[in-house]
Amino acid sequence: MPAAPMELSGALAAAYEAIDMTPCIGTEFPTLDLAEMLSRPDADAIVRDLAITICRRGVVAFRGQTKVTNEIQKELTNRLGELSGKPVGHRLSKHPLHLIRKDDPEMGILDAGRQQALHGGDTTEKRQKASVEWHSDGSYEVCPPDFTSLRMTEIPRTGGDTLFASCYELYDRLSEPYQKFFESLTATHEVPALRKAAETMEGIYTGPRGAPDNTDMGFKQSHPMVRTHPTTGWKSLFAGGLHCRRVNGVTEWESKELLEKILRLVADNHDLQVRIRWNNPGDMVIWDNRCVLHCPTQDHYGLGKRMGYRTMSVAEKPFLDVNSPSRIEANAVLGSKSGGKVSENVTVPQKIAPAAIPVAAPQVSAQA
Repeated sequence: MPAAPMELSGALAAAYEAIDMTPCIGTEFPTLDLAEMLSRPDADAIVRDLAITICRRGVVAFRGQTKVTNEIQKELTNRLGELSGKPVGHRLSKHPLHLIRKDDPEMGILDAGRQQALHGGDTTEKRQKASVEWHSDGSYEVCPPDFTSLRMTEIPRTGGDTLFASCYELYDRLSEPYQKFFESLTATHEVPALRKAAETMEGIYTGPRGAPDNTDMGFKQSHPMVRTHPTTGWKSLFAGGLHCRRVNGVTEWESKELLEKILRLVADNHDLQVRIRWNNPGDMVIWDNRCVLHCPTQDHYGLGKRMGYRTMSVAEKPFLDVNSPSRIEANAVLGSKSGGKVSENVTVPQKIAPAAIPVAAPQVSAQA
């Protein structure tokens, strides 16, 4: 992994237009053709800049990528990880059920029927708390994913959007005592449905799932609740959501309170979220699980099929460098170096989202 935060070369900005979806999170590339990009002679420089941009902005979106095949999607996802410093020997995640499903081991199929069959759940009760579905992919692994790419091939007439929340911003919204408290804690992430499948299904895959350390068939790991992102150097809150089941070292009641606090922070602050609407087949997003949570919107049933293809690059084992800055702290340093004003030209070209995000907003806004 990089010894210091990585900087953009400008190759991506010189080639493609970029539009920030919100000040905090998300960038869209309205004209970028991913298949064409990978065939360029300067592809490595562009993909490297794209990886850094995703690490800074959390999630990026591309429209109408009808030329992208499964193999192109896998190549891109793996190169994003490799060119931004993931450990040698780490490749794409492999789903433990791929042998049973007779799937490509490195290409997951997102289909509501499959998810329901694996995870179960009562579909008759009224949905009153969709926020419980926020999560980070593969956090139950020793080495969870960095980049996830999702390409939709079938979409409903309306609905089925995907939401993303910035975990850089979640950390920055905490008061300093809470920041220090969370930095002192670890949390247990697990998926009981996968453990049950491993115990009861014949033919489940038991080999390494994209990294030599990812072989635990309990699908249960502990990670720091605050981690340092190796590409940006910023602290990110790495806890909360569907797979984060228990804060370690505290009582069960305290654990529940802390995890609910994180989900409330997500739900109560729409300005740290971005909502991706799937407009057409071929729309594709790539996000960084180290610095965002994401959540599907389960409102599309009866309105058409929703199916997509997902690949995940496997990153480093989560770690915390207590001396690393938060995003706002890094922004303040950049501002001081530029005479007190953060400029897009400090570390990144004009077309690419700034490396630093505007300072924290006041608690109460005068605008409706």
